[in-house]
Amino acid sequence: QVQFVESGGGLVEPGGSLRLSCAASGSIFRILFMGWYRQAPGKQRELVAAFTGYTTTTYADSVKGRFTISRDNAKNMMFLEMNSLKPEDTAVYYCYANTNGMGYWGEGTLVTVSS
Repeated sequence: QVQFVESGGGLVEPGGSLRLSCAASGSIFRILFMGWYRQAPGKQRELVAAFTGYTTTTYADSVKGRFTISRDNAKNMMFLEMNSLKPEDTAVYYCYANTNGMGYWGEGTLVTVSS
């Protein structure tokens, strides 16, 4: 079965950096859309960054200039480099992909930005 698993979350001080990874497994024919979402407690899940095409990307205004999305197709992995982290970045970060005609969510990895 197709699965996406996030890793790399943790506790970091404001201004620090983290790199999140999303590893895909299973039989994947084609990924039509792939990106990172986040959800803070009591808040709606929101798009953080995504590939909207083979090379085209989009970012939430709140993370532009600080976060960078990338991927390694050969390794079936996607990454989110997060720099200059702020307390408001605290959330569970989720990997999402639309492939094989369906949408898939990872279980999420917690990022806590605090002193």
